[in-house]
Amino acid sequence: MSGITSELGGLPLRNREIMRAIKMIYDAFVKFCLFSLLTAWMGTAAFPQANLQGRWSVLPYTTPINPIHAALLNNGKVLIIAGSGNNPPVTNFQAAVWDPTNGNITTQSIGWDMFCNGMVVLPDGRPFVNGGTVQYNPFHGSPNTSVFDPLTSQFTDLPLMSNGRWYPTATTLPDGSVLTVSGTTLTGTTNTKAEIFSPSTWKWSPAYALGWTPPLYPRLHVLPNGNVFYSGPGYQSRYFFPATHTWSGIIANTNYARKRTYGSSVLLPLSPTNNYKPVVMILGGNTPATSTTELIDLSAATPVWQWGPSMSQPRIEMNAVILPNGKILALGGSGTDENATTASYNADLYDPVSNTFSSAGKNAFPRLYHSVAMLLPDATIWLAGSNPQRGTYDPRMELYEPGYLFDSSGNRAMRPSISTAPAVVNYGQTFTVATPDASNITSVALVRPGAVTHSFDMDQRLINLSYTIASGSLSLTAPPDANIAPPGHYMLFLLNSSGVPSLATFLQVTSGPDFSITPSPWQRAIVRGQSTSYSFQIVPSGGLQGQVNLSLSGVPAGASASLMNSAPPVGGSSGLNIDTTNLNPPALPQTYTITVSGSNGTLLRTAPLQLLVNSPGDFLLSASPSAVAITRGGISSKVAVTLTPSLGFVGVTKFSVNGLPAKVTGKFNPVSLTSSGTTTLTLTAASGALAGTSTITITGTSGTLVHKTNVMLTVQ
Repeated sequence: MSGITSELGGLPLRNREIMRAIKMIYDAFVKFCLFSLLTAWMGTAAFPQANLQGRWSVLPYTTPINPIHAALLNNGKVLIIAGSGNNPPVTNFQAAVWDPTNGNITTQSIGWDMFCNGMVVLPDGRPFVNGGTVQYNPFHGSPNTSVFDPLTSQFTDLPLMSNGRWYPTATTLPDGSVLTVSGTTLTGTTNTKAEIFSPSTWKWSPAYALGWTPPLYPRLHVLPNGNVFYSGPGYQSRYFFPATHTWSGIIANTNYARKRTYGSSVLLPLSPTNNYKPVVMILGGNTPATSTTELIDLSAATPVWQWGPSMSQPRIEMNAVILPNGKILALGGSGTDENATTASYNADLYDPVSNTFSSAGKNAFPRLYHSVAMLLPDATIWLAGSNPQRGTYDPRMELYEPGYLFDSSGNRAMRPSISTAPAVVNYGQTFTVATPDASNITSVALVRPGAVTHSFDMDQRLINLSYTIASGSLSLTAPPDANIAPPGHYMLFLLNSSGVPSLATFLQVTSGPDFSITPSPWQRAIVRGQSTSYSFQIVPSGGLQGQVNLSLSGVPAGASASLMNSAPPVGGSSGLNIDTTNLNPPALPQTYTITVSGSNGTLLRTAPLQLLVNSPGDFLLSASPSAVAITRGGISSKVAVTLTPSLGFVGVTKFSVNGLPAKVTGKFNPVSLTSSGTTTLTLTAASGALAGTSTITITGTSGTLVHKTNVMLTVQ
């Protein structure tokens, strides 16, 4: 148009007027085009349509503890666990309960360091917290486990596992028991045995050897055939068979031939329309991170990992959340581990039907190590945490409202509603849900509440239900068995023809009424001749009613025991008094197991109580020399450890040593002493041990009496 402008002055008046008119039209056209392009860009980028990409917001309050672990409770609140919070000096271990409906967060102290545990929710609705930390640098795992009661907001410790677990994975099996796998032991090695906790007997199984060394926090999913699938973060996939407590060999290798460390894994929604075909998706991981995904169809005769679509950004320390419509929200993480400058802010929405990703907008803050994301009962997603540097964390929390909550104008969509629904349903049962929107419902989903930590949700699961429409109600069919839906509480969502979900209502899926006996504490320690007591709750499940008849077994000869209430009501409590005045143990310390049994109709449930009888008095430990040197591949060095009793101590003391460098071994002779004496610790360094100086800790344990002494060790 510049050529036209330069020629205007040489034209006759009439022609100049025509050309000016043409120029005005042209300028207006250009401005219109530019405006259209700008507004189109603003509509898709700067101000995205809420019904397409959803809407992000920052909550007006923060979390007072590091949200490392989180589980959704069946009352809609969220249990948050920090423990020491990745801050070694902290000894006031913390947990909290957050109420999303009003923003209230109530913190509490907990009795041991639940930092880096595994967590699922038991069939009766109580979160099961498994493993944790007893030492930083190197990390040693805790053998402790607790349950949390949403009604009382109290933790109750369970019997100890056979060894420690730091970074374990817990999985709810179809029979309601809990499988725990991996984690580092009390001495810092990888735990290569699996254990199973039974709510029926309230105790742990024997430890079953895996036959292979798992990664920390393995990604495990229960399949519709009842077996458990291991999907990573390693690239070699396997099955666990609960019936035989054994593992398969390698059944498939991922295409990404490296570990997907801190990537995520999701069992895609199960549906009766395709006979509950199990497909697992793995996403991201590694550093530098990958944006790739893979899927495996485990209904195939020979399952093979196939490449899926890539996410919009590479992600390590990411999260993946199942939405009520069956789509998967992938979010958070970064391109390089614990590096906020490479943070992945894009949220991606995966559609299993089209096998494609679309944009779900952007969150506001880097979400790196120790971040969590979880579906809430109002169908929004909570995003919190980030702890790339020890001792600090991001307390700000975000909320994502998916596009299904908005109409095309960006206004709130009209949601279907649930008027009434049963609190409990049995497998295969047909049940009725009242809703004024029955004629417009096109999908029904059961979503198991999440229990998430370290980029993996150990509990989330979605099952679509078949249904028929009646006037003002739906007739639904519960999942056919516990392989499809392991027993427990689920969120029930109704979705209308526009894909808008209802607010969820919680219902429990079960094989029938049940109960468990929960002791508090599970172990008492006394000196011979003293008395002590236990209390225990009768925790119902599946709508159990009536009372439970209690009895005792295993009371040691010479001790007397009496129940405070031999027939407490379901949901009630009782207690046990023990008097050891006439008890004469063959040696000290001595451990006795007393079993409380309860019956309700044909149901019989038990719980073990442990009574530890200590020696009176105390003892001291000393080590000589207090500093030793050993030569790699050379002669061993010896340390004499002396036990000195006081105040009448006569117990057996067992010895252990912690803090040994790699490829350095220590052996005691003898391994225990009675009352007093000296044991010899022999220290040997293999030729491959690293030179250096470190402090090793020698521990003597006699019942609840524990004493330590340190030795400076130099490897040269």
